[in-house]
Amino acid sequence: MKPFRVGIDAYSIKPLGLDPLGTLDWARRHGAAGVQFSEGAPEAADPGFLRAIGQSAAGKGLYLEWGGGRHIPFDPRTRRPIDIAAANRKSAEQASALGLTTVRSCSGGLLRWPADAVPTGTYLREMASALRAQRPMWSDLGITLAVETHFEFTTFELLRLFEMCDAEPGGYLGICLDTMNLLTMMEDPLAAARRVRPWIVTTHIKDGGIVETNEGFRTFTAEAGRGIVDFQGILEDLSATDRNLALSIEDHGGDFNIPLNDPVFRAKFPDLKEGELDVLRGLAARTKGKMERKELAVLDRADWPSRCEARVIRDLSTVGDMILGRPGAGP
Repeated sequence: MKPFRVGIDAYSIKPLGLDPLGTLDWARRHGAAGVQFSEGAPEAADPGFLRAIGQSAAGKGLYLEWGGGRHIPFDPRTRRPIDIAAANRKSAEQASALGLTTVRSCSGGLLRWPADAVPTGTYLREMASALRAQRPMWSDLGITLAVETHFEFTTFELLRLFEMCDAEPGGYLGICLDTMNLLTMMEDPLAAARRVRPWIVTTHIKDGGIVETNEGFRTFTAEAGRGIVDFQGILEDLSATDRNLALSIEDHGGDFNIPLNDPVFRAKFPDLKEGELDVLRGLAARTKGKMERKELAVLDRADWPSRCEARVIRDLSTVGDMILGRPGAGP
């Protein structure tokens, strides 16, 4: 396995109330190799902000990754158009000034859950139109827009989007692979990561669990190594890529209800076949066993602030052990 650099996403320790320089200090003190600032720059950032971050990271020997990108050109609730081109140019120029090559994009969450949700096909068409028009900007700056595998689109749909955008791996569009969010979108994390492997440019390394319910499934986050995400398989696959990927740990509390037994909701996942559903059921059985043995439990989002620092420190240690092949580091 490659000697991956293991860092954090700043969102993981947001409850600590640290500014960006404080976040870099925290990362250095606790052995992280870098920080992904996935939300980009604060609104009030002055011109010296980027210089200070870049100099601090360089002085500490930390990698940097950037965010603040957008890929949905309208508000999903009001359906009013949004000028994402301006926001994307700002984030891309910031990343370029820092000497970076990616900008993470995350524009929503649980988009198909409401009964009156915008059809996924509409999202894909509108995104493709907006992103195709931005291609010269991203290409000129040498930046890839890394669309996160969040709670918006499956990997099947992101691949369709890239095809509609005439994009190719290594170009202006890519993926920020969130390993746990795939479960909530009803995908086996290992299979999904393999589907989009050539497109992965950044990561959110996050463990999780999944259980069957009367409504369908329930997914939740977990401390690294405690859940059922096949990190070993995913990392071995990522080792086979040419890109020098960093593993940015993202962790938080919370769980997500997936009413898959509702035929109307189930129809919103046309790419979910019985084979992958069987894998998810198997992962659910493993999760149930871990929970019954008190090895795994849901952490409420409200409890995250008091638990985040200690858990992220353990996440760093566990993922580092996985890279080194130390025993006891897997699920």
